[in-house]
Amino acid sequence: MVDKRKMFLSREALQRTRGTCAPAAEEFLQKERLLPNVLGLGAGVKWKGGEPTGEEALVILVSKKVPQEHLTTGERIPPMLFGVQTDVLQIGFPEIQRVAVAYPGLRERIRPAVGGVSIGHPQVTAGTLGVPVSDRSCVPHRFYVLSNNHILAASNQARTGDPILQPAPVDGGRIPRDTLAHLSRFVPVEIEPPIDRDNHRNLVDAALAEADPLDLSPEIAQIGFLTGFLNAHEVNVGMEVRKTGRTTGYTTGRVTVVGATVDVGYGGGTIARFTDQIVTTPMSEGGDSGSVIVTFDNLAVGLLFAGSPFASIANQMEHVQRLLGIEVAPR
Repeated sequence: MVDKRKMFLSREALQRTRGTCAPAAEEFLQKERLLPNVLGLGAGVKWKGGEPTGEEALVILVSKKVPQEHLTTGERIPPMLFGVQTDVLQIGFPEIQRVAVAYPGLRERIRPAVGGVSIGHPQVTAGTLGVPVSDRSCVPHRFYVLSNNHILAASNQARTGDPILQPAPVDGGRIPRDTLAHLSRFVPVEIEPPIDRDNHRNLVDAALAEADPLDLSPEIAQIGFLTGFLNAHEVNVGMEVRKTGRTTGYTTGRVTVVGATVDVGYGGGTIARFTDQIVTTPMSEGGDSGSVIVTFDNLAVGLLFAGSPFASIANQMEHVQRLLGIEVAPR
């Protein structure tokens, strides 16, 4: 039986390894020098023989594991980077999650809208409403729905004031009948092309749309109300987490890597490189983008935006809040 305690890092080891991630990524992930199948790296636990050791490691994220004997010496991942042992984790090729068949009930028109339901800009197929939030710095207070840039702002292509539909277009949403909100603001995503990925500084794929508070309920379907959130340095590997999304509904998973720099596909051969990301076991499919990932005591951890059959990827909730100027729940 796997010793779950060894899936976690001590506070000191977590801080130390996270601190190594940025300089290691800067050097190891240069596009012109990328090793075969390598997509990123982050902080995690070293596994040996299918068992966690509890030892810190720089986890190299690969699309596919290849036996050592099939690689030349120059293609092999070094056993140490920046004085830290390495490990390898297969994550497939993560992409922003395009629509798939929806979980029953979550693709319907729901008022007041809750986290987990179908939502999207008229130019996209569908995604997930993460959670309704408010900006209490404004008087009177203003109320929003939180999701991804690629869901609410069509990957930088939308304009402030555009209608946001609930349910999303692929689930039957139409203007004006199903307009829930209007795009308020989003954090632009740097994408290659035209911006070379070595120069990307993406932290989040996130956006807000303003809505009438009477049309919103501040909870997440099948999860309930958020009790707070975790800052980036508090999110540890080994944590058990959960989410409710438009496509797969309620699912659970485990954090495998934190502080990750990872390349994500944005369709049509485009790529965006993100830093300080959370990688989990697979807990999502296309259309779940925008889901809020939470702990089992309902602390918000991250905003899910990409995945593959092998992993899901989320922005740190600390960065989402800071860059959008909101707070998802009181501390």
